[in-house]
Amino acid sequence: MSISGTAVALPDIGADTGSGEAPLQWVVNAFNVAFACCTLVWGSIADIVGRVRAFTAGVAVYAVASLAGALAPGVLLLDATRALAGVGGAAVFSCGVAILSTLYEGPRRARAFALFGTVAGVGIAIGPSLSGALLQTVGWRWVFALHALALGVVLLALPIVARAVPAGAPGSATVDVPGAAVFVAAMMLLTTAIVQGSQWGWGSAGVLGLFAGSVAALIVFVAVEKRRAHPLLDLGLLRDRRFLGLCLVPVAGSFGFVTMLTYLPSYLTTVTGRGSGAAGLLMVLLTAPMLVFPLLAAKLVARGVPALGVIHASLAALVVGVLGLTLFGPEVSAAVVALPMIVTGAGMALGAGLVDGQALALVDPAKAGMAAGFLNTLRLGSEAVAVALYGSVLTTLTASRSYDAAFHTLLWWLAGICLALGALVFALTARRGTGGNGVAEQSPRRR
Repeated sequence: MSISGTAVALPDIGADTGSGEAPLQWVVNAFNVAFACCTLVWGSIADIVGRVRAFTAGVAVYAVASLAGALAPGVLLLDATRALAGVGGAAVFSCGVAILSTLYEGPRRARAFALFGTVAGVGIAIGPSLSGALLQTVGWRWVFALHALALGVVLLALPIVARAVPAGAPGSATVDVPGAAVFVAAMMLLTTAIVQGSQWGWGSAGVLGLFAGSVAALIVFVAVEKRRAHPLLDLGLLRDRRFLGLCLVPVAGSFGFVTMLTYLPSYLTTVTGRGSGAAGLLMVLLTAPMLVFPLLAAKLVARGVPALGVIHASLAALVVGVLGLTLFGPEVSAAVVALPMIVTGAGMALGAGLVDGQALALVDPAKAGMAAGFLNTLRLGSEAVAVALYGSVLTTLTASRSYDAAFHTLLWWLAGICLALGALVFALTARRGTGGNGVAEQSPRRR
């Protein structure tokens, strides 16, 4: 909800605080940039200090930041609290996934990660609607206050979590401060370049300089990690083809699903002439599969369907669904596009949760936090890239053609990107000798 619902509140925040457009956009961007920068760092910290302790710290930071945001007198302080909330949110996501990986095995693991994917889908789906309802009734500050209240409930439940998670033996590893600093710098430069690209121009000196700086920082990061006894990211993880392939699955979802979640409502109101209420109702066809298909995927795997087969089917559904969305037009009825929207949502939902469980099953349990951090860095980073690129290219195309024509051109490009990523995932994950459930049977914890 913090990702999908906050943008709805921007007009009210701007009217209340008298803020300009640039600082107002950073109410959303500050959270996303901080989240992307810190996800890997928190995952590595969790492996060292303990996953429950790191998760608790993240929840506390997120709760305090959300409460401070609800009370912020001006937009600049609100931006700062949103950045702090992103830092806490990164810990919640990375450490939460690592905790699930620690607690569950076999069919129970599949069900746990399916429920994780379902709940994440619920947040994405209802975030804009719930934020809108809060704006109409109690005001924009309650958008952030609600986050604080929800996190307060989580804090009350943490003793139960702590008793369930086995305490690992203390090790000699220390936090990789140099690696973390360089990685955060690289991610901050990269995500800021992506966020500002559509505003400054992708060919501007500022954006090109940010991209060049991020590449240089990543080169330094690799050099630093090779020399660390306990690195922030074990580069050996990236040599596992199957793990790397599974980490690319959410990237396809970012291009095929998240872009539509972000920009399809504008098409519905601008080109088809639907009102905001009718557009929001039609969008349910895209988001509703997130409530059903993650658990369906878990049931299929539990009944012997190979997990990799389900994941490959999810990628195929993304391609087919996005291609089907080309049926959209100014006069097209909802009945014509209902099936492509459902198929696109199913493509995202079938892999949600399942891919996390399968990827972490390939990793040494002691490095589950690090692996979860890397997976979710790719997930959120690719969302930022996909949404920013879509917006920038759409702006460029509409300068020479209609919005409808530009939208359809982009759909073909998105389908092509999803097809290419799907082929790459298939090539990386294909391996002889996997058991009935595909990836998981080859994991270190099961051998």
